[in-house]
Amino acid sequence: MSDANANLSGREKLSCAFGAVRAVSEALAAPLSAEAQTIQSMTDASPAKGHLAHTSWFYETFLLKPFFTGYEPFDQSFEYLFNSYYNAVGAQYPRDQRGMITTPGVDEVLAYRAHIDKSMRHLMGDVSDNTYPRIQKLVRIGLNHEQQHQELLCTDIKHGLSIDPNAPAAYDAPNAPRDDGAPSLDWIRFDGGLIETGVNWELEEFAFDNEGPRHKTWAEPFRLANRLVTNGEYLEFMIDGGYTAPSLWLSDGWAKVNQDGWCAPLYWEQEGDTWLQFTLHGRASVNPNAPVTHISFYEAAAYAAWAGKRLPREDEWEVAASEHSIEGNFLNPGTSPNPSVVNGSSAPLRQLFGDCWEWTQSSYSPYPGYRTPPGAVGEYNGKFMANQMVLRGGSCATPQGHVRASYRNFFYPHQRWQFSGIRLAEDA
Repeated sequence: MSDANANLSGREKLSCAFGAVRAVSEALAAPLSAEAQTIQSMTDASPAKGHLAHTSWFYETFLLKPFFTGYEPFDQSFEYLFNSYYNAVGAQYPRDQRGMITTPGVDEVLAYRAHIDKSMRHLMGDVSDNTYPRIQKLVRIGLNHEQQHQELLCTDIKHGLSIDPNAPAAYDAPNAPRDDGAPSLDWIRFDGGLIETGVNWELEEFAFDNEGPRHKTWAEPFRLANRLVTNGEYLEFMIDGGYTAPSLWLSDGWAKVNQDGWCAPLYWEQEGDTWLQFTLHGRASVNPNAPVTHISFYEAAAYAAWAGKRLPREDEWEVAASEHSIEGNFLNPGTSPNPSVVNGSSAPLRQLFGDCWEWTQSSYSPYPGYRTPPGAVGEYNGKFMANQMVLRGGSCATPQGHVRASYRNFFYPHQRWQFSGIRLAEDA
């Protein structure tokens, strides 16, 4: 929150935060044509206008309908069209057919957002003091929910445009950072022992339910790499036959390599002796010093095996990250999200936050003592705690201020359209 907002009341600050988050979503979609906002390139992705509509549906469903007396829905059909997975709310339009929704169009979705924004400002300003704490909690969930969708907007737009043979650009290229080459790979030791991880609710204004409760685990001494694995290092793995050596791969990963013909990270293509990659500012040469991204858990684990190392456990990552400030290369609306080379930070561990999500070897499961919150909002995290892997740290498409050391992201091990990469670990 800026200094200009320091004298505002709590309600006014929440309203300002609401407006700021809502504006970012629309800014991310604005450069796209109506056609580009409608396409769905795969089941895992959603059309851009779908993200704009669903994040509005969230406020309408969980705040306006139950708390705003006399609220008139913008369109009753939207309850079905833009419910992504909340079974307690009702039926959902088939996920793999979202790209077939031609009506409402982009203009009507923007009108829907304006309707929601106006109604939400009335609600936040007029609700009674007794009810306001409940409103405040749900609005904060909604804002963080929308920030998650802002990252998905970037990654889904990227996947959709990558299929276009013209390789169109959505955003301006980022300013070229200083590139002195990646520093040598070094190892930072941690003593382990009985460590405490999970969100400290007394210190955080907001955290998702899956980040707690705080609990103790035992960690043997370990070491983490001082930086992320680079494109150049991953290319060495490729040249050395990494994608053709079954001994490096988990069984399901090896099946995926052969089923889908994987031979490089997603968005890479070779022209002669040069490797190019698709970015949100068009095709560009692969920078050997930038972190490798858009790889699956299977690829991350195979690379770690090839390097004679392993991936960190999420508790190891968190206890290391808790000692560092949350600074890094995060989303800058209007500029293409792009992982950057290591900056000049003097911190022992670099790139912990931003650039790319770091795969861990930890499965996404509940912490000891976790209970799924009641009601439809409880479907947000708890019901996905199976068959997925945890990632940590945020990416270049993560909004500034959205992540914490305790933040747990999760995806299926074969998925790679997110900005996901590798930090190595080893036993000490």
